[in-house]
Amino acid sequence: MLEKDIERKVCEYARSKGCLAYKFTSPNRAAVPDRLFIFKGRIWFIEFKAPGKKPTVPQQREHNILATHYIDVFVVDDVEEGKFHIDMQTAQSREDA
Repeated sequence: MLEKDIERKVCEYARSKGCLAYKFTSPNRAAVPDRLFIFKGRIWFIEFKAPGKKPTVPQQREHNILATHYIDVFVVDDVEEGKFHIDMQTAQSREDA
């Protein structure tokens, strides 16, 4: 499955759960994660990859920077894995509310 297909299906699933799923680009910052997800005050990113692919060194650097600010970044190369992260994050948000 192509990366864009994984991203599309996971974003559709996230929206069906009530999440906002924004395509994230930064004109002044390269290698930022692909999508920003928001649900009931909770924010996280997903970096989508084709099956078996890993983040590049610049992408991993950006993930590490976000982690120092307590922002979750998940690397997803499978639709079911993406759905799992959506479910986990939305469940945490409900518990926090």
